[in-house]
This record gives sequence, structure tokens and C-alpha cells, in this order.
Amino acid sequence: MDYLSELINLLNNNDKKLFRQFLQRKNKRDDVKNLLLLDLIETDDIDNINKLYGTKKNNDAYHALRKRLQDSLLLFLSQKTFESDHSDTYDALRLLVVGRFLLENDVFKIAFKCLHKAERLAEDMEQFNLLNELLLLKIQYAHLPGSEDLEPLTARFLQNQGHMEREAKLNLAYAFLRQEIQEIHRDGKIVNLTALIITTIRKYRISAQDLMTYKSIYQILFIANEYAAIQQNYALIERYINRTNQFIQNQPYKTRSYLFYHISILYYLANFHLRRKDFAESVGYLRKMMDLMLTDNRYHALFYLRYQLLSALDLFFTGFADDAIALLQVSLSRTKHVSRPEDIDDIRICLAMFLALGNNRESLKYQALLTRTDAWYEKKMGMLWTIRKSLMEILVQAQFGNIELAMSRLNSFRRRYKKYLLKTSEERVLTFLKLVEKYLLKPDVIFEETYKTAVLNLANKAENDDIFSLSFIAWLIARWERKTPYKVVLILIHDDNQAQ
Repeated sequence: MDYLSELINLLNNNDKKLFRQFLQRKNKRDDVKNLLLLDLIETDDIDNINKLYGTKKNNDAYHALRKRLQDSLLLFLSQKTFESDHSDTYDALRLLVVGRFLLENDVFKIAFKCLHKAERLAEDMEQFNLLNELLLLKIQYAHLPGSEDLEPLTARFLQNQGHMEREAKLNLAYAFLRQEIQEIHRDGKIVNLTALIITTIRKYRISAQDLMTYKSIYQILFIANEYAAIQQNYALIERYINRTNQFIQNQPYKTRSYLFYHISILYYLANFHLRRKDFAESVGYLRKMMDLMLTDNRYHALFYLRYQLLSALDLFFTGFADDAIALLQVSLSRTKHVSRPEDIDDIRICLAMFLALGNNRESLKYQALLTRTDAWYEKKMGMLWTIRKSLMEILVQAQFGNIELAMSRLNSFRRRYKKYLLKTSEERVLTFLKLVEKYLLKPDVIFEETYKTAVLNLANKAENDDIFSLSFIAWLIARWERKTPYKVVLILIHDDNQAQ
């Protein structure tokens, strides 16, 4: 998909109507082809250039037209965002723009009132760059009647400079850590997370006090969560979870500007306890998460599907499969245009897994909705997610009698991911795949003791302790146990919790 199509796909039907009106107002001549090009892109007409310019192709004119349409769309999106966003940040920005306009037109008293209000909003939200612009503007016009004294203005400006420097260092450290996590994920780089974080903090000269904010805690927890997901071992980040708990218990809730970070932190805590099979604790954090989501419609919409996903997983792995499935089906029916495609696909793959573990053929329907390419999923959802999806496709096709298709998918999987799995020391996935292949080629092999022992050895390994890894292994055990994979995975989780 090209950039222009991606931008158009951001618009809902009402936005598209408004954009057409926007273009009509801009068009000064009757022969402008931007509306026709928009129609052709929306209908996915691959012969655009011939439709626009006849048989005599004019590539230069066509690409110039695309560029103008893209520029118009970006302008429309910027205006729409500015008009429709009612966050405190945009309120402060609007007041800054109005305040500057009034100062330039000698309406001083109202101008300074606008700037004072904008400064309070920016300060509450810790929008230090915006605050910098506001203070610079106030300093520039400090000679005018109704302005503040220059000395306190200067003191606030210099203090804000310190805040800006601190935030810049934190953002640099966060970007560096995310890059390192990408290398771990992509290339199997061996890294000790604690050592990496300590080294990064020293590299960017970040103090312990700098780390004691909602934003910095969120950033560290994001990195830790990614690291644990890659390693499939959430015990590795327990120390960060404990520190986060201490922080949110001791840190008073300030303003709505902290909501995103606070809700995100609660989400990561709920996910951590889910993956550690401490389901009651996970549910407790989800309740706190929903309490905050209900205070702001924007964040309720943003986190709704992620909240529903964790809630369903907690239900499913505590024996309430029907409730979990119903919850996700309702969630999908309520998805809106603003829902992230990644969140929707997370729900779909989870539903496919739930149904497959219960031997329900409807699993195939939800699996068929995952229509994007592996390359797209690798980029958007990550390699681990995509590998799990591909493995699940093999198992589900085999489960419902499509053996040839399952073998075809298995061979494709091996061609695409074998080198990556060996490079990242994930031989256990290839071991599991061999066991699946043996079953596909000779179904009776599941009754052989050596085969059973090999499967159970996989289940007993510490690195396969994760709920999703156990779900895959349960599929094989269920073949000879003559039970649903769901009943087997509940037994595996129960036995594992008893052992702990």
C-alpha cells in the first residue's frame, strides 16, 4: 500500500465527505483532477493514470497530482486534528496561537490572560517544549503594560530549560533501549536487561530522581515487558514490577495528563501477573485500569480492546472459556474506526485460539480474518506473535482434518523461520515442529512411549512455562489423552501453580 492510500484509509466515511468539500473549496478551476484521483484510489483502480490522462501517459503530471492531493490531505488532517482534539495540550496550543495574534495586534490585556492560562495547562501536563515557547513569548513582550516582571519570568524560563534537558535525556535513553530490544528480537542478541538499563542510565547521565515520574516508569516498564515477551520469561522482570508497585502506591495522582502513563502502567502490571499465572492479581489491576479509563472517553476508546483481551485471557485460563469467548465476540462487534488494526488482530487470534482449544470449528472463521501478509505481521505485531500465528494455523488446519494444508503451512513455516529460530537460539520451536510433523505423517505415533516422553519433556522445561507455550504443547498431549486441548492446558497450569 502506498503512502497516499494509507492516509486516505485514516478517514472514516464522514471525514471523506468533509475532505471532498475541502478539495472543492480549494479548487479554483473546473479541470482539476484531484477529486477524480481520490475516487480511483478509493475504488483501488490500478489503471489510474490511463483514466486520468487517456492513452497518452503523462507520468510527470500524474505524480504531481498525487503529490498535491497528498499535501491537501495532510493539511486537512492537521486542521481536523487541531479542531477536534479537546485535550489540554491542544487547548494550551490554541491559547498560545491566540495570545500571539492578540499581542501582534496590540490587545495586550486579553493576550496575557490567554498566555497565563496556557502556561498553567502546559505546566500541569509537563509539556516543557510548549512551556518554553510560551515563556519565550512572554519574555519577548515583557516590556508591555500588563506583562509580568522579567525577573520571575526569567527564573521560570531557566527552570523549564532544566526540565527540557532532563526529558531529552530520558527520551534519548528510551530510544536507545528500544533499539537494543529490536536487536534482541531481530538478531537474537544476548543481553542482560538490568545491566543494559544501568549502562544506559550512566551513558545519558540520568539521576535516580529523574526516573521517578509516571512517564519514565512507563518507559522502563515498556522495555521490560518487551524483553520478557521475547524471552518468554516474565520472572526476569519481577524486580521492575516490584519497583513500579512501590512507585504508584507512593506517588499521588496529579492531573489528567498522567492518565495515559498511569493506565499503561496498570496494563503492564495486569499482563505481568497474567503471564505469571497469578490471575487474581491480574484481575485486580484490570479493575484499577478500568476505573481510570472511565474518567476519560479518549482513553477508554484507546485501551478498550487491550483491556478486554487481558480480561478474556484471565477468564479463559481460570476455567471460564464460554465467558471469555463471549467477551471477545462482543468486543469485536463494538470495534470502531479508531480501533488499532493490531488490537483487532490480537482479539481475532485470541478467539481463534480459544475456539481451537475447545475443538470448535468456528476457530477457522476467525483465523481466516487474519488476512495480512507475514511481513506485515512481523513488522506490526513482532516476530514472536507472527511465529505463534503461523504455528497455530498449522495445528488448527490439522485439528479439523486439513492435513495436506497443514503440511504445506508447516513446510512454508520452516522455510521462512528456520534460520531466524536457529539464530535466536529458539531450537525448542523447531523441536515442537518436528513432533507436529511426525504426528501429521503418522498419526498413530502419538501412542508411542518415546513420543509421549518427548512431548512431556517439552512441557516440563522451564522456558516453556508460559501460558501460550503450554497451550501449544497441550494440543499434542490432547491427541493421546482424548481430551480437548483446553482441559489439558488447565491441568498443566494447575499443576504448575501447585509446584510453585
